[in-house]
Amino acid sequence: MRDYLANEVRNVCLLGHRGAGKSSVVEAMLYFTKATERLGKTVDGTSAMDYDAEEVKRGMSVYTSIAPVEWKDCKINFVDTPGYLDFAGEAESGIAVSDNALIVVGARDGVESGTRKAWNVVSERKLPTIFFVNKIDEENADFDTAYNQIRDAFGKSVIPFEVPIVEGGKVVGSVNILKNKAWYYNDSKTPKDVPANMQDVVAAYMEQITEAVAMCDDELMEKFFEGEPFSDAEIAKGVRFGIRNGEIRPVYCGSATNMTGIERLMDLIVEYMPSYAEKGTVEAVDANDEPVLLETSENEAATAFVFKTIVDPFAGRISFIKVMTGVISMDSQLVNVQKDKVEKMNQAYIIKGKHQVAVGKLFTGDIGAVIKLQYTETNDTLAQKGTNVRYPAISFPRGMLGMAVWPKTRNDEDKLSSGLQRIQEEDKSCFIENNRETKETVIYGLGDQHIDVIRNKLKTKYKVEVELTKPKVQYRETIRSKVQAEGKHKKQSGGAGQYGHVKIEFEPCESEEMVFEERVFGGAVPRQYFPAVEAGLRECMDKGVLAGYKVVGVKATLYDGSYHEVDSKEIAFKMAAHLAYKAGMPKAKPVLLEPIVSVEVTVPDEYTGTIIGDLTKRRGTIMGQDMVGDNQVIQAEVPMAEMMVYATELRSMTQGIGTYTQKFERYDVAPTNVADKVIAQAAKEKDEE
Repeated sequence: MRDYLANEVRNVCLLGHRGAGKSSVVEAMLYFTKATERLGKTVDGTSAMDYDAEEVKRGMSVYTSIAPVEWKDCKINFVDTPGYLDFAGEAESGIAVSDNALIVVGARDGVESGTRKAWNVVSERKLPTIFFVNKIDEENADFDTAYNQIRDAFGKSVIPFEVPIVEGGKVVGSVNILKNKAWYYNDSKTPKDVPANMQDVVAAYMEQITEAVAMCDDELMEKFFEGEPFSDAEIAKGVRFGIRNGEIRPVYCGSATNMTGIERLMDLIVEYMPSYAEKGTVEAVDANDEPVLLETSENEAATAFVFKTIVDPFAGRISFIKVMTGVISMDSQLVNVQKDKVEKMNQAYIIKGKHQVAVGKLFTGDIGAVIKLQYTETNDTLAQKGTNVRYPAISFPRGMLGMAVWPKTRNDEDKLSSGLQRIQEEDKSCFIENNRETKETVIYGLGDQHIDVIRNKLKTKYKVEVELTKPKVQYRETIRSKVQAEGKHKKQSGGAGQYGHVKIEFEPCESEEMVFEERVFGGAVPRQYFPAVEAGLRECMDKGVLAGYKVVGVKATLYDGSYHEVDSKEIAFKMAAHLAYKAGMPKAKPVLLEPIVSVEVTVPDEYTGTIIGDLTKRRGTIMGQDMVGDNQVIQAEVPMAEMMVYATELRSMTQGIGTYTQKFERYDVAPTNVADKVIAQAAKEKDEE
C-alpha cells in the first residue's frame, strides 16, 4: 500500500441498524479491490471485519473496525461501527474520526430505529452522507418502499442516484441516474441504454437532482429557472457542493453479498465525498483552553488523536490514531499533551480489519495504530514537541445497567481486578465501581449484551470466570424520635477487669454522618474516654437495627456515665457505647430510607405517554418535560430500586430509540410495603450466613 496525502484520503463511517449489512458492504469492497482473497462472512468466521470470537458467536459487529480500500488513486478508510445499541461506545469512537458517512439500509426492512439514530448522528455532526439500500436481491425486498421510507423520514435531500431494474419480479441490474445508463448483472462491465419502461422514472429522479443542484449556486439557480440544461461539469460541481452542505444525500442500491452496486458506490465516494484536506483547518485548544486552528496539511506540525485502545496480552497496548496534522514517522518522539510525557513511536500499522500492515509513516488525515505507548489512553492527544494543543475528547455514552461481579474462586480476585482495569481502559462506555458499603464490585454497561461481552472477555482474555448478580441498593436507616439509653460493660476475669458505663441520648438531625457531642458534668466519664465512645458509636452506625444499612441523620450525645479508676479502659467504653446503641436505637422509631434518583429520559414524542405511564408505575414523580428538537425530554424522580434494569426495559418500550441518564438526588422514607420487603430479605440473608 502506497502513501496517501490528505487530499487523497476519504474517511467514511458506516452506520445503520443491526443486520442491515454494513460489514458486508466493506467486505465486498475489500474483495472487489483484491485486498482480500475471498468474500468473508461474519457467521462463518471468515470476515475480515467481524473477526472477534464474540462477533462470530453473535453474527454481528461488536467492535469498530477499520478497513482501508484503495480505489482510483484514493484511499477510503472505512470505519465500520456496530449497529446494536449495547455497543454504542464503540460506534462513538469510530464516528469521532470520520469525515463522511455511509448509512446502510436493508431493502426488505427499510427505516429502523438504528437508521434513525444514524440520521441523528450525521445531522448533528453535519457529515456528508450517502444512503446504500442493501440486499435488494433478497426475497420480499422492495427498493421503492425502502427509498420512500427514507425520504419520508429524512426529507427531500434524500435523492436516488441509482435504482434497480426489475424483470419478472427479480432484480437484474440497475440504472445510474447521473450517467443515464443501465448495468445488468450478467454483463456488469458494459453499460446499456436505460430500459424504455424506466425512462420516465429516471427523468423524474434526474429532475430532483437538477433542482437540488440549482439550490446550491445562484448562477445555476438562474439557469434552472430559465430552463437551460446543465452541463455534466455543472451537475458534478453542484452534486459535490450539495453533498458537502447536506442539501443532497444520494441513495444507491445493490447487494453486498452478490457484489452488485459496489463499484459505482466506490466511484461516488471518491468523486463526490470530501477529503480530509478539504477541511482546511481543524480546531484544537491550547494550555489555556483557547481555540487554536491548525492546517489539515502535511506541512503543519504533527498531531494525532487517540480514538480507541486495545490492550493485548501479547502485543501490549495498541493505540488507534487519526493523524490530525503533519506527518508521523517511526523515528519521531511525540508528547502526550494530557500526561505531559514523551512517547517514542515504535511501530505504526495500517489496520485492515484483523490484519495489520507495518508502515514507516502516517500522513495527515490517515487512520492507523501505534503499539506499546507507555502513558497514552483513549482521548489523549499526541503532538510534536512545542505544539502544546489537544483535541476535544469523545463523549462516550455512560453505562446505566449495573451488575455485581464475583470471581468463582477467591484465587482469581487479583486477576479479576487486573482484567477489569484493562477492560475499562479499552471500553470507555463501561465503568467499574468498587462499593465499600455493599462490598461489591459493580460493572456498568449499556445493556445485557454489553455486560455479557465483558464477562466473556474476562474468561477468554484474562482467564477468570465470574458470576453476575444484581447489585444491592444502598438503603439507609434513620430515626424519627429522641430516646435516652444506657450501656454498661463490666468484665472480670481473674486479672485486670474492664469497666465502662455510658448514658447516651439519640435524636434526629440533618446530617449524612453521625453527629457526636458530649455534655458530661463532674467528670462522670473522664475526657480521655470520649473518643472511644464516639468510635464505638460510629462502628454501630454502619449497621442499622432494621436491615443492617448505614444509619444517617442521628445526633448522639454522651451526657452521663461512670468509670472505675483501675478497670476502666478505652475498649470498655467502646463496648458500652455498643450496648447503648443496641438498647436505644430500636426505641427511637427507626425507619428505612430509599435512594431517589433524578432521571432524564429522551424519546420521540410518540412515546411520551408510554414513558410517563411507566415511570409513574415505578413510583416515580414527573418533574417536567421539554421538547428538544424532535424529542421529548422527560424529567422525573424515581426510587433507585425501580431503575435497576431500566436500560433494557426502555429499549423494549421505544424500539431502541429511547435514552436516559440518572444521578443520585436524595434519600426519602421508604413506603411501609417496600421497607417490610427489604427488612425481610435482610433477615433471610442473615439467617443463611
